[in-house]
Amino acid sequence: MKIVVCIKQVPDTTNVRINPETNTLIREGVESIINPFDMYALEEAIRLKEKHGGEVIVMSMGPPQVESSLKDAIALGADQAILLTDRAFAGADTLATSYTLAAGINALNDADLVIMGKQAIDGDTGQVGPGVAENLGVPHITDIRKIEEVTDNYMVCERLLEEGYVRLKVKFPAVITVVKEINEPRLPSLKGKMKAKSATILQWTTKDLDIDVDRLGLTGSPTQVVRIFTPPKPEGGKVYKGETRDMVSELLSDLQANGVAIKKSKGN
Repeated sequence: MKIVVCIKQVPDTTNVRINPETNTLIREGVESIINPFDMYALEEAIRLKEKHGGEVIVMSMGPPQVESSLKDAIALGADQAILLTDRAFAGADTLATSYTLAAGINALNDADLVIMGKQAIDGDTGQVGPGVAENLGVPHITDIRKIEEVTDNYMVCERLLEEGYVRLKVKFPAVITVVKEINEPRLPSLKGKMKAKSATILQWTTKDLDIDVDRLGLTGSPTQVVRIFTPPKPEGGKVYKGETRDMVSELLSDLQANGVAIKKSKGN
């Protein structure tokens, strides 16, 4: 079973900077981490490999500094890591990112399963997983909380809903995104750290992929950030003090003065 895990290196949430000219995140020189939701995807892939055999390949798109996160993934149990890195990829929105990752997965040939975290903490769109599946032309299921059964041809999963879950069956090849309820990520072992230290991270550029350069980066991104600003803090407000009955009466009077219709119940 060949499993591909797509991870994203995101800025530490305590140290986010924005390029004022391009309105994109400044990643160079910024302390970064593996997107937390992707850690659950990696853990699930490793568990599937341990139970059913095969290999786990970790893939990411970004600048050369992302190699550190890919080595962290190898330390946790991934077999191979690939970095899609090229200036042409810079500034990509979710559409261009999905297209680029799908091209990288296609270059691997015959991946059975692609696993991702449900979303990235720096964008929170949850669009890349389904986007990759559409570009690959394979089925996908989002928000998986449990994998119940795996065969050579299909898997049965539980998809998390707002009020419960639904059991779904999907044929391979497929793409799934997972939620944090699916597992508890492991810590790297000493053996894993030693393996990661000497690991070679493959770097693929546009020359290594069957790809349309017009669909990459800012050029291939139909959505772009026009302006970034800090929302103003709410101002005003009124604190009511005194007896409860008096405060309620004053509040109702203020609401009526501002055009809010107050419907009195019977007995009041």
